[in-house]
Amino acid sequence: MTETAGPASFGRVSDDGSVFVVTPEGERMVGQIPDSTPEAALAFFQRRFEALRVEVDLLAQRIVNGALSPDEARKAVAHQRAVVLEANAVGDLAGLAARLDDLGPVVEEAAAKRREARARVAEESRARKEAMVAQAEQLAEGTDWRGGVVKFRDLLDEWKELPRLDKASDDELWRRFSTARTTYTRRRKAHFAEVSENQEVARQAKEQILAEAEGLAASTEWGPTASAFRGLMDRWKAAGSAARGQDDELWARFRAIQDDFFNRRSAVFTAQDQEFQANFEAKAALLDEAEKAILPVRDVAAARAAHRDFIAAFNQLGRVPRDQIRAIDTRVRALEAAIDEADRREWARTDPQTRATAEGTVSLFSAKLDQLRVDLAKAERAGDAKRADGLKNQIASIEALLEQATATLDELSR
Repeated sequence: MTETAGPASFGRVSDDGSVFVVTPEGERMVGQIPDSTPEAALAFFQRRFEALRVEVDLLAQRIVNGALSPDEARKAVAHQRAVVLEANAVGDLAGLAARLDDLGPVVEEAAAKRREARARVAEESRARKEAMVAQAEQLAEGTDWRGGVVKFRDLLDEWKELPRLDKASDDELWRRFSTARTTYTRRRKAHFAEVSENQEVARQAKEQILAEAEGLAASTEWGPTASAFRGLMDRWKAAGSAARGQDDELWARFRAIQDDFFNRRSAVFTAQDQEFQANFEAKAALLDEAEKAILPVRDVAAARAAHRDFIAAFNQLGRVPRDQIRAIDTRVRALEAAIDEADRREWARTDPQTRATAEGTVSLFSAKLDQLRVDLAKAERAGDAKRADGLKNQIASIEALLEQATATLDELSR
């Protein structure tokens, strides 16, 4: 039997066309091609080996690139190694298997990195879930009844996206989160139930206020009714809010009643203002005439007669604007005061006792002044400068008093 060795001693072909692969454990027949040349038969099984090597290359590339998980890589390497060692192919099968064995450390390194990554993700997930639980528990004790619902929904959606922890830790954190959410929901429901009850109480109170307002709507007692409306407004504010739609409708009704009353009052007051302004203008003109006719007062009797006529005409006119009352009353009082002062002066001028007193005062000051002048002459002749200066000061004072007394007597003599 004639035998032909294969390339690099990894295979041979026997005379009957049997093809053998050479391995460290010995030869193993991989197939038989009787109607072929040894070269062609050997080349056929060498191509099978090349195909295996391509598969090993692809597997190595996928493992290095991280396309396979460590478990998947281990299974793939073990499977491919078995395929290589049992392959009906001619080539360095042991070397190809050794290459697969060399992938083991690569797989284990990837597995270690994956474990580290998972541990890191788990720690980040734990930290985030603990933070979410703390936030949820804070929300559960708060009063953010509208925004809290959205925040809890967002937290729940995020929780579902986070990786699970170990069962005990994950269950405990979820229990706290769920309890906080339930607590918030119960408190929120209780709050809105209370709000609803308060809104109903407010609605009833405002309905009562509306009924009272409707009873005041047609009143023409402007002051008391305006005060009553202010009281109703204070009660309205203190009543709180009814449900949104109801509150707006109740307010619209109340506002309409108020506006109707105050618009009517404003129209009346506008007409009154016009009337009062006309009264003021008439009174001011009448007062101008009276002041021209009476002032300055020369004849008290005539002045009093003119004043009586003026007052009678003045009082016939109606009320004036509030901001004009003080000014016109001041002028009326000033006119009357001028007449009274003139009357007082006239009485003083014609009173005998008053004139006698004035004449006595002039005589007294004149006699006193004559005596002081005599004394001054004596002091000057005696050379008593100090006494002379004192007498001069007394004389100046008495002269001033005499001048005033003389002026008073002159006025009484007119």
